[in-house]
Amino acid sequence: MCASLKLAALRSLIVTTDVQADVKLTPLSGESRSISEWTTSFHLAIVVLDPFTLESSWIVDTAARLLRKYAEADVRIAFLVTASIDETRTFMGPLATEFLVFADPERTATLAMGLETLPAFVHINQHHQVEAKAEGWVPTEWKAVAENLSNRMDWTTPIIPGVGDPSPFQGTPAAG
Repeated sequence: MCASLKLAALRSLIVTTDVQADVKLTPLSGESRSISEWTTSFHLAIVVLDPFTLESSWIVDTAARLLRKYAEADVRIAFLVTASIDETRTFMGPLATEFLVFADPERTATLAMGLETLPAFVHINQHHQVEAKAEGWVPTEWKAVAENLSNRMDWTTPIIPGVGDPSPFQGTPAAG
């Protein structure tokens, strides 16, 4: 593993981010609600993507596969896309009807989660705290997030990396 990916792995393992309770998440259909409302009953497993970068497009299929593994667990699964509602709908295509998808054009929620690099896989608990996160595509980091989530949900951990997943890559700045 190259030095920059090792640094990213260490950064993702140290997670102490409390997301402000009033940070809004805007679904493609429906009204914006605060993150505290979205996490009242369930944890949130969210993949954050920047549709204006190749790196985020490379991980969409992998992210969908991972989130599908948690579809029946006691966790809310979602994508958060750093674009307008229309741009998000276009980028996500048919996945926009399969998954809960949030638009974050100002990157307010993305930055509130303490993310520096996209794509990212984030586990937020019912106290709106980031329990685990992985930034960029480092399969061992995404697996660590999935293991954390699976342990909390008493669920099976998906295979990461899977057949057809991309090679590891660092990602792009979350701030845009």
